[in-house]
Amino acid sequence: MTTTSQLSSADASMARFEKQTSRYGSITMLIGLVLSLIGPIYIAFFSGLEITSTMIWVAFLTVAGTFGVLWFVEPLTYFPILGSAAMYQAFMIGNISNKLLPAAIVAQSTIGARPGTKRGDLAAVMAICGAATVHLTSLLLFVGLLGTWLVSMIPADVIDVARLYILPSLMGAVLVQCIVAMKSLRPTVIAIVLALVMNFVVVPMAPAIGMFATAIVVIASIVFSWVLRDRKKIHTSES
Repeated sequence: MTTTSQLSSADASMARFEKQTSRYGSITMLIGLVLSLIGPIYIAFFSGLEITSTMIWVAFLTVAGTFGVLWFVEPLTYFPILGSAAMYQAFMIGNISNKLLPAAIVAQSTIGARPGTKRGDLAAVMAICGAATVHLTSLLLFVGLLGTWLVSMIPADVIDVARLYILPSLMGAVLVQCIVAMKSLRPTVIAIVLALVMNFVVVPMAPAIGMFATAIVVIASIVFSWVLRDRKKIHTSES
């Protein structure tokens, strides 16, 4: 009886947490949107630079053509790992793929929380809080106070090598950590095969779709993973 009441209390607390984060997360994101648009609106209408609506639309379409696919790909790929509450944090803070997502994956793996569960969502929230705190502290110390001195002390060759390899090495570590944490062999193999086919077969044959390659692979991975899912395992878990 006590265990049942504790579970009910925990479920109610989690439901209240999700409701509050959805409410205040939406409000915070709207405030951030308004603040981010104040500068461009002032420049467009009150700076005297004679910026026309045609210029604004051309600039928007240029950016959308380059990054528009990420507007759909990133939420689809991040949500299963971060959960709803951490998604608000992540998109407000930024640097998701190279900072916040690795922090969330490592935190979930450390405590043995499976992504997509309530425990995994809470781990992602706390990990992002920690990552943001460390990031701001390190910026203040190593960039704000010691930035110029540190750059002058590091050899130029080392800086060039770091710029070339730091992002691929980070993405590789995140990918391996994610595979280990998810423990889903079939979707992992499907995603890797589709990515290899896209990069080494499809894109060389049709370079025009290179801009949409990531979106195509993500959507195709979801579809093929669902079609080729292990139906016996699902049936066993349901029964």
